[in-house]
Amino acid sequence: MNYHRIMKNKKQHLALALAGAMFMMTPAAYAADVSLQDAINRALSENTGLKVTQKGEDSAKYKLDKTKIQNGVAPAVTGELSAEKKDSGATDASGKLAATVSVPIYSGGKNQANIKQAKIGVKAADLQTERDRENLKLNVIKAYYNALEAKKTVGVRQETVDKYKEHYNNVNQLYSAGAKARIDVIRSSVELSNAQQNLIKAENNYEVDLATLRNYMNMDRTEPLNLTSDFSYDVFGIDMNDCIDYAYKNRKDLLIDQYKLEQQEQAIKAAKAGYLPSVKVSLGLDQTERYKPSSSSSHGASAGVGLSWNIFDGGLTRAEVKSAKTDYDVARLNLLKDKEDIDLSVRQAYYSMREAEKRFNSTKDAVNQAEQDYYIAREKYRAGEGLMLDIIDAQEALSTARLNQISAQYDYARYKATVENAMGMGLNASERASAVELETDVDTTISESSVAERAGDTAAALRAAEQKQAERDEEAK
Repeated sequence: MNYHRIMKNKKQHLALALAGAMFMMTPAAYAADVSLQDAINRALSENTGLKVTQKGEDSAKYKLDKTKIQNGVAPAVTGELSAEKKDSGATDASGKLAATVSVPIYSGGKNQANIKQAKIGVKAADLQTERDRENLKLNVIKAYYNALEAKKTVGVRQETVDKYKEHYNNVNQLYSAGAKARIDVIRSSVELSNAQQNLIKAENNYEVDLATLRNYMNMDRTEPLNLTSDFSYDVFGIDMNDCIDYAYKNRKDLLIDQYKLEQQEQAIKAAKAGYLPSVKVSLGLDQTERYKPSSSSSHGASAGVGLSWNIFDGGLTRAEVKSAKTDYDVARLNLLKDKEDIDLSVRQAYYSMREAEKRFNSTKDAVNQAEQDYYIAREKYRAGEGLMLDIIDAQEALSTARLNQISAQYDYARYKATVENAMGMGLNASERASAVELETDVDTTISESSVAERAGDTAAALRAAEQKQAERDEEAK
């Protein structure tokens, strides 16, 4: 990342204090320059939640391996050592070692269905990771724009405080000269205090939004950030119905639902296999050693075909088939429900985006008009022709106009990103490259985590908590 020097102010002192005494000794701090694309790429390559999701791919692959082994060639080695003492006092001792291999020839389609289920599970796990990446991208975009909006809100609140300070000083001077009443001084002081309260809240919201962004990016929680991207109005020219049609074909979670439906189809086949016989071929070699009362050795080989057909199972197979069919119906309904939810999510985001777009366009002139209104009210008051209420109303209108403009801008940016996410738009080339860099080794991840280092040994904390609870229980007796 690039770095540049920024001026020292109140918020920087707080960030420096959190960073450490070394930074507190310097006259300025360095803040990381982070563009929106940088933030997305960093999150895709570092986010811990995404690492958890990607582990699901490994689990699905191992489940496939396990299924193949369970339904494939099954080698086995057995050993036996026995000794028997007879009434005559003689002892018989012998040992036997046998190796067998069984190969399923026919399972009524159960083995094939189980393997197909596991293969589909691998594909579904891959899609789940991809969808979580898309959702993480949306969360980062929202957090980034939230922080930008909060920063601009701080600027508006600070300007409001400055104007009220200026007005308060002016009223004090007029009061000292006998041109204004004491009540005007009191009222301007109250408005200044209220404005300062709003500024404090805005500054806190900004810090919270930066903390959220750092968390998604999995970076040092105290590192100062300089967000270099800003709102730019990009026209979204896709019709809503086209957005919905696109979503039906590209939403990863909808494709996952389809895979789950296909898995349940295979589950029905596996359950129905219980009505059919299964056939296995087995081959074996064995060696028997006799130790007492005399030594001898013998070898043997065996081969056979085994047929298993559980004709009378008390209705177990029938119940398993019914259960599998019910799960299949549930999968069909879930697929339909998710299609309905996708339709709703696209419409909600699309309508909200268009509403924000209209607000954005309608606020362009409002700020200029509010600035003129405030200037007129202030000058009239100074000339003794206006009222204190005119000043307060004009300042409130100016702040509201500016905040509305800021809100509309970033609402449009956030909802536009939400529409694209609801449509199932995938990652771009740089984002895919960053996602590939995600480190999934658990030991490495934990060893490199500053949060894990600061939190310390959680197991030790658990033991300490248990000890405290035991002491409290003992005292309560």
